[in-house]
Amino acid sequence: QVQLVESGGGLVQAGGSLRLSCAATGRTVAAATMAWFRQAPGKDRELLGYITWNGGYYADSVKGRFTISRDNAKNTIYLQMNSLKPEDTAVYYCATAKYGTVSYDYWGQGTQVTVSS
Repeated sequence: QVQLVESGGGLVQAGGSLRLSCAATGRTVAAATMAWFRQAPGKDRELLGYITWNGGYYADSVKGRFTISRDNAKNTIYLQMNSLKPEDTAVYYCATAKYGTVSYDYWGQGTQVTVSS
């Protein structure tokens, strides 16, 4: 059974930074596709980026501001968010897909990020 547990959300002022964590059990993050999504009220879920064993991807909306990293020893991924804007307010989710795919089969419970202006 794969479980993902996010943490680190909260309230931050515009221009500030926040780091989210996603601790995984049941799947090795170094050998999987690990992604971050977000969903704002009334909007579709948005892929922010993902990390694989040999690379990754970032959406244009966060490129240069957000960074996904991985700690293999802790089997945890992170989302470092800098220069936050009020439009970054959303529930943030991590998700995992099997090696070599982007079909996400397990999701975390989500963590709220609120950016005040």
